[in-house]
Amino acid sequence: MNFYIVLIVISWLAWLESGFMLIPAAVGAFYREWPAVLSFVIAAAGSLLFGTLLKIITNILSRKKNVKKELYSREGAAAVAIGWIVLSLIGAVPFTLSGEIPSYVDALFETISGFTTTGGSILNDVEALSHTCLFWRSFTHWIGGMGVFVFIMAIFPLMGGYSMNLMRAESTGPSVNKLVPKAQNTAKYLYGMYLALTVVGFIVYMVLGMSPFEAATTIFGTVGTGGFGILNTSITSYSPAIQWAITIFMILSGINYTLYFCLIRRQFKEAFSIEEVKWYIGIILASTAIIALNIRGMYATTGDSIRHAAFQVGSIITTTGFSTTDFDLWPSLSKTILVLLMFCGACSGSTGGGMKISRLLIMSKTIRKELSSMIHPNEVKKIQMDGKPISHETVRSTNVYLASYFFILLLSTLLVSIDNFDFTTNFTGVVAMLNNIGPGIGGVGPTCNFANFSVFSKFIFMFDMLAGRLELFPMLIIFKLGCWKKY
Repeated sequence: MNFYIVLIVISWLAWLESGFMLIPAAVGAFYREWPAVLSFVIAAAGSLLFGTLLKIITNILSRKKNVKKELYSREGAAAVAIGWIVLSLIGAVPFTLSGEIPSYVDALFETISGFTTTGGSILNDVEALSHTCLFWRSFTHWIGGMGVFVFIMAIFPLMGGYSMNLMRAESTGPSVNKLVPKAQNTAKYLYGMYLALTVVGFIVYMVLGMSPFEAATTIFGTVGTGGFGILNTSITSYSPAIQWAITIFMILSGINYTLYFCLIRRQFKEAFSIEEVKWYIGIILASTAIIALNIRGMYATTGDSIRHAAFQVGSIITTTGFSTTDFDLWPSLSKTILVLLMFCGACSGSTGGGMKISRLLIMSKTIRKELSSMIHPNEVKKIQMDGKPISHETVRSTNVYLASYFFILLLSTLLVSIDNFDFTTNFTGVVAMLNNIGPGIGGVGPTCNFANFSVFSKFIFMFDMLAGRLELFPMLIIFKLGCWKKY
């Protein structure tokens, strides 16, 4: 392990978070919430000091002979995993300093849920928080949505070509490719599109009647596919027009950003031939239609049933976690579809969580290939996506990912069952955390939260949230002793 380069990356991260914390402090100053403002200023100063100390240490290490400044895949994965843990540890401090979430463990749970865009909460009364903490809580979704290291890459030239190892460790999907030759320019394009979607959504929400504060916090949770609301009723209290707007922006945020890049470049044929996006839209339309028919008798009009069905399908498949109704009261068929969508997730290369549709497509095509090989042993057939052959490495990593995913899912369900909640609560709670969704079914449904779980279970959930957001492997690799051996 090249500790020198890992410490440099973490120092940049600490400095960046220090700057991010000043934004909710400014919001708090506007609302004259001085105790909350002070807590964020103190936390920002501490983060800045921590980053500076790390920089001093790296300066000392750089004087030694044979110091390597390259960031390989091992360092990239470790830096991202440790970075997200440090990001969360520091980000939880203002909640506790302000006294608005007295327990640091609960504050850490809330912060990890924010940064990983999970949206699961331990708060029984969200509206009791100050504007300052509500803004930070939602802003963490926006920071974590596209990825904090992708943001760093976009504004700082870190390690040249080696910085791609950071993007691969943090970005979603079975494989991560550059949109343009330089990794930094790829990061700039991604954040440019992300920012554009945020600004457009903010304006639309304002036009439809939201206040600037409501529009900002809601769009952070929408494009980041996070789901933290500023009201105890989530999105239920807003007008049908706003609910439809949020539905559309959730679905847009779950699309592979390669589609938007192709549209910007006017590569329309490539944009509309992306197989994963076709399946993504198809699954949403089919699920919405089935659920709307299934719940028709529960709502006054067909339009209401379609609106609630579309919203919940969009919220669950994109792993956003907003809600307009208590879907835990829906018929079994509708709830089963939502649980399946929890596993499915959004597109790779988006801000959504879950296993990703691309992985499910690769897995289904792998099964078809194996069945075909049994019938025609001498047949040589390549698995293809979008008309291009998929490398053996991508297929192998997909299989390993799925095996690791179900191992973590089953082990986590076993461990949290110690709290003696019912199986539906335990299982869907773990599914919601591992897929970065937020609400589950039963005791962790849309009208409930994770406050009643023990500290032990909360730490299991926190690991699951981080593992799910970072696609498992970065969080797993830091537990492998060989990772820490020096070159």
